[in-house]
Amino acid sequence: MNSLDIHKVLQMLPHRYPFLLIDRVLDYKKGESLTAIKNVTINEPFFPGHFPRRPVMPGVLVIEAMAQACGVLSYITQEGNTSEKGIFLFVGIDDARFKRQVEPGDQLRFEVRLNRQVRGIMMYSASAYVGDELACSAELMCAYREYD
Repeated sequence: MNSLDIHKVLQMLPHRYPFLLIDRVLDYKKGESLTAIKNVTINEPFFPGHFPRRPVMPGVLVIEAMAQACGVLSYITQEGNTSEKGIFLFVGIDDARFKRQVEPGDQLRFEVRLNRQVRGIMMYSASAYVGDELACSAELMCAYREYD
C-alpha cells in the first residue's frame, strides 16, 4: 500500500486551514486511483452556521474534498512534469449526487479513479463514503496551470 500522511498532503495541495479537507491518503496507484480520508469533527468552522441545531457538512465542501483527492492523484500522476509555479485546479463537475448527510463524528472516505486525460485535463470518477454508505458521487475534472 502507498499511503501519505498530512505532511506529504500539504506538499501536494496549496490548501490550508480551514480549507484543507484531506487528512490522509490511505492508498494510491499512480495514474489510476486514490483513497483518502477526512475526519469530520464538531470543531469544523462551518458547523456553527450550517446548521446551528443540526450540524451538517455542506455538500459543496464534500465535493471540494473529493476534488482535493483528485488534485493529490493528479500531482502524483504528473510528478516530475510540474513546477513550483503550478497548481492543479478543479475545472469541472458533472452528475453530482448526494445520498447521505455528513455529520460531526463521521469519517469520510474518498475514492477517486482517473478515467482519462485529454489535452491537459484529467477526468475522474469520485465518491465519498461514510462507512459503507455512499454520501456523494460525481464526475470531476482537474487541469494543471502555471502562474507567475
